[in-house]
Amino acid sequence: MKLLYFSWVRERIGIDGEDVAPPDGIATVADLVGWLAGRSAGHAAAFADPARLRAAVDQAFVPLDAAIAGAREVAIFPPVTGG
Repeated sequence: MKLLYFSWVRERIGIDGEDVAPPDGIATVADLVGWLAGRSAGHAAAFADPARLRAAVDQAFVPLDAAIAGAREVAIFPPVTGG
């Protein structure tokens, strides 16, 4: 699965994306975020407050409780504002 990170999420992790193979039991975006938080200090900082995150699965905006089964791409970013 390809992960893409944007804005301060990318800055805290230090990369704009990565390829991962989540272990069994990672079923939702929230599960994925929790698992990713253990990958490095940067990941932990980026994912410390999941309520501040938004996600897209295969380029469609989804809530954090959305399933990721079969997803090719998950993007994680802070809330977006218009202007």
